[in-house]
Amino acid sequence: MADPKKLFIKTYGCQMNVYDSERMAEAMGADGYVLTEAAEDADMVLINTCHIREKASEKLFSDLGRLKPLKQAKPGLKIGVAGCVAQAEGDEILRRMPLVDLVVGPQAYHRLPEMARSTGQQVDTDFPVEMKFDRLPERKTHRGPTAFLTVQEGCDKFCAFCVVPYTRGAEVSRPVDRILTEARGLVERGVRDITLLGQNVNAYHGAGQNGDYGLARLLREMAGIDGLERLRYTTSHPNDMDDDLIAAHGDLPQLMPYLHLPVQSGSDRILKAMNRKHSAADYLHLVERIRAARPDILLSSDFIVGFPGETDEDHAATLDLIRAVGFGAAFSFKYSARPGTPAAEKPELPEDITNARLYELQALVTSQQRAAQEAMVGREVGVLYEKPGRTAGQMVGKSDHLHAVHVDDPTGKVGELVRVRISAAVTNSLAGERLN
Repeated sequence: MADPKKLFIKTYGCQMNVYDSERMAEAMGADGYVLTEAAEDADMVLINTCHIREKASEKLFSDLGRLKPLKQAKPGLKIGVAGCVAQAEGDEILRRMPLVDLVVGPQAYHRLPEMARSTGQQVDTDFPVEMKFDRLPERKTHRGPTAFLTVQEGCDKFCAFCVVPYTRGAEVSRPVDRILTEARGLVERGVRDITLLGQNVNAYHGAGQNGDYGLARLLREMAGIDGLERLRYTTSHPNDMDDDLIAAHGDLPQLMPYLHLPVQSGSDRILKAMNRKHSAADYLHLVERIRAARPDILLSSDFIVGFPGETDEDHAATLDLIRAVGFGAAFSFKYSARPGTPAAEKPELPEDITNARLYELQALVTSQQRAAQEAMVGREVGVLYEKPGRTAGQMVGKSDHLHAVHVDDPTGKVGELVRVRISAAVTNSLAGERLN
């Protein structure tokens, strides 16, 4: 019997890409491939790209350049590019990098096995009528107590800075029964914590046996799965946080007290230029309603600094919003143009101004993050062990609020959900003592 072919996947960026990479591995696994952790050992190298982060294309071409010697040494090696950069720049990738054998967009990766078997350069960046999830094999290889599960893809919001509507397409929601079947299968394999994914996940509207389901109704169904202890979802748009979803945060013990709710700016003028369709006051009122439903919830957000036309006053308004909310975490980025988006046509701010604003914003957010962590000291929390720590006898897991927690527990096992008293807040994590 011939040795199986080996597949190496490098994943950029977001949580949805992590999920997509798992599904690509499963699709290729059904075609005889096994994963390897070294590109040098692989028969196929696949780079799964993300266009959200700055300089995504430059990073891709740099990585492809480093693969040239490997391709020369192994002429039979297949090299593929998947994901959002593949969708947006497929022709340019093939033009600049003839070593690439296949380019596949995020809506067509169910075709990877067929493309890998073909000769010559292959490209598929279409938006097929059939959902790729209907063509992918059943998930059988997932290991570990946590998992991502995509329930929705695409976005109809068309924020001025965002390429997602062009690379992922219009909003599409998976049917309820398919999601529940996948979730139950994950739980049977030991998963206890599931994060529902979507580019605009709280816009979920999926077909079910009893009519259409919004995200709140889907979460209520999932909360009834025996053995599923924790639920989360990301990423959300403020305009799609409806009353039922807000109420679910207070009603469902399985829905963890953590919510990532991007606002991007605290300036109404910039929010309008971004085409966000909400004001800073709208966002603050929404935060009040969410905290009324779940007082202990920890909020995180996204911020873009230096959007075209941003003034000192606009930047100050963003800092004011951050102070008013009090975030437990945030992701902040300097604005960088994405080709094809409306904002890309506008002149960018000088880099020194953007850098200074980013530094100021990140310092404020970091102080809030530290305060949130220090407020956990002395509290009892649930911690789901995900892996052994770096020191002997230590376990590492996530708290209800998604903090990383280190626990000295020589008898601890991956997958255990234990009670822990937080004893210290350290950089980017907490330390605690097991209670049960």
